[in-house]
Amino acid sequence: MAKIVDNSSGKKDGKVRAKKQSTAVDMTPLADLGFLLITFFMFTTTFSKPNVMGLNMPPKDPNKELNQDIPEIDLTNSISIVIGGDNKLYWHQQDKTKLTADQLHETSYSKEGIRNDILAARQRAKTPDNFTVIIKPTDDSTYENLVNVLDEMEITESSRYGIVDIDANEVAVYEEKSGTSSNN
Repeated sequence: MAKIVDNSSGKKDGKVRAKKQSTAVDMTPLADLGFLLITFFMFTTTFSKPNVMGLNMPPKDPNKELNQDIPEIDLTNSISIVIGGDNKLYWHQQDKTKLTADQLHETSYSKEGIRNDILAARQRAKTPDNFTVIIKPTDDSTYENLVNVLDEMEITESSRYGIVDIDANEVAVYEEKSGTSSNN
């Protein structure tokens, strides 16, 4: 509440003067109002929801036998993309156990890079309907690079793709090609 304070002096010098009054404002109710407003806006505000990319994974079948005959896969119907560190990207169409550094081709994230490589590999495929892209991120790769490759899957309309762990032989070939070495 506001108070009016009398600051007049008790002197009598014959002149009539107006009394000087000052006001003082009590800030206690204002602080209460501030806290009420803060709590009101905290409870009524909608927080931003995190952006999540949907990733469909196949269900695990517990009845599946471990010793199944693995069918022979034609390597022309697939392309393996190795996501490396320092924004580097590699691809190959070889058996992962027989891969050499000469067969691991470096490309880029640009429009003329991996997008054209995927489209060219699909055209070379014996069965383009079964064409599959295998994405293999390394320990050096970033999440942003993986998202960029997944964006390329959408742009090239590649409906068959998968993210798998990179094989030890592919890691060795990648390290030889890129000039990096693991510190494990």
